[in-house]
Amino acid sequence: MAAYEIEIILNRQLADCLSIPVFITDILGNLIFYNEPAEQVLGKRFEETGEMPVEEWSTVFKPLDNDGHPMAPEELPLVKTLSDQCPYHKSFQIISLKGKKQPISVTSYPIISRSGNFLGAVAIFWKQKLK
Repeated sequence: MAAYEIEIILNRQLADCLSIPVFITDILGNLIFYNEPAEQVLGKRFEETGEMPVEEWSTVFKPLDNDGHPMAPEELPLVKTLSDQCPYHKSFQIISLKGKKQPISVTSYPIISRSGNFLGAVAIFWKQKLK
């Protein structure tokens, strides 16, 4: 891992302890870490993919709104948090790497340093039960 601020490192340590998928990005939107539960969703280990630009990770899942229409990356909670440094939550659907449609909920929040600098963002997500 590159040299990151302590707030990024602490979020990564927390992500390692959680049983739900977590993405961590830098201020440019590069996916700088995802935990083991996220590896199961992505189908690849972080060590295999390394960091990914927002253009790649925001389209890997093929996000769909609840009516089944494609969502623009700008509508995703994590992308919105990166844009305006506010937390967001949204429920929507994804088409997984295995081609399966899955409803999910995503909550994102900014990582702000003690001195008030924006350092990146975190998204936690979980699968919802099919109705």
